[in-house]
Amino acid sequence: ILVRGDSGFATPAVYDTCEADDVFYIIRLKRNKRLHNLAEEFVQISDTTEWHETETHYYSATYQATSWPKPRQVYVKSTRVAGELIFSHEFIVTNLTNLTAEAAFELYHKRGQMENYIKEAKEGFFFDKTDSSTFTANAARMMVSVLAYNIINFMKQIALPKTETGLRVSTLRIRLFKVAARVVFTGRRIQLRLSSHHVYHRLFYQVLQRIQAIK
Repeated sequence: ILVRGDSGFATPAVYDTCEADDVFYIIRLKRNKRLHNLAEEFVQISDTTEWHETETHYYSATYQATSWPKPRQVYVKSTRVAGELIFSHEFIVTNLTNLTAEAAFELYHKRGQMENYIKEAKEGFFFDKTDSSTFTANAARMMVSVLAYNIINFMKQIALPKTETGLRVSTLRIRLFKVAARVVFTGRRIQLRLSSHHVYHRLFYQVLQRIQAIK
C-alpha cells in the first residue's frame, strides 16, 4: 500500500499511522524557511546548462520538523526556469528511503493521474451520486458505477487501438455508443442498421470485430 498526498496531509499523525501499519507514504511538504535554507545549501548552478534552458536538480536529506518526534527522509526538487536566476524548490517526505530523489518525485506526481481517474469516475459514471436516503442504496449505486468503469477500461485495453486508449468515456459515448440506427423487422429476424454516415464508423467496426474475436 502506498499513500500519496499533497501538503494538506503533511501531519505527524499521518506519518505515524503509516509507519505503525507498515504502509509506505510519499507526501508533499509545505515550504518554510528551514526547508528553503536546506535546499539553498544544495543548489549548484550547472556550467553545462544555458541560461535560456530550464535546469532541474534533485537532492535528498534527513530533516526533522519541530513537531516531528524523529528525523525523516526528505527529497528536494530544485528548478530554475529558463531565463530566471533563482531556483524554486519542492519538498516531499517519505519512508521510501531506497528511492533516488528523482524517482521519488516521479512517483509522487502520479498522484495527479490518480485524481484524473477519480474525476472521470465522477463525471463519466456518476460515482459520487449518493443522493439516496439509505446507505445501502448509495453503496449499490456506487458499485454499479465501479463495475461500469472497469468494463469500459477493460474494453479500452482489449478492443481499442493504442492511439485511442486514452479517450475518456464521454468521448467514447459520442463515437461508439450514441450512433444513429434503425430497427428493421424481417421475418423472424430483428436487425439494427447503423447509419452509413456515422463519422466514426471505421473505429466502431474495428472495436466490434475485436470484441467478437474474444473467446
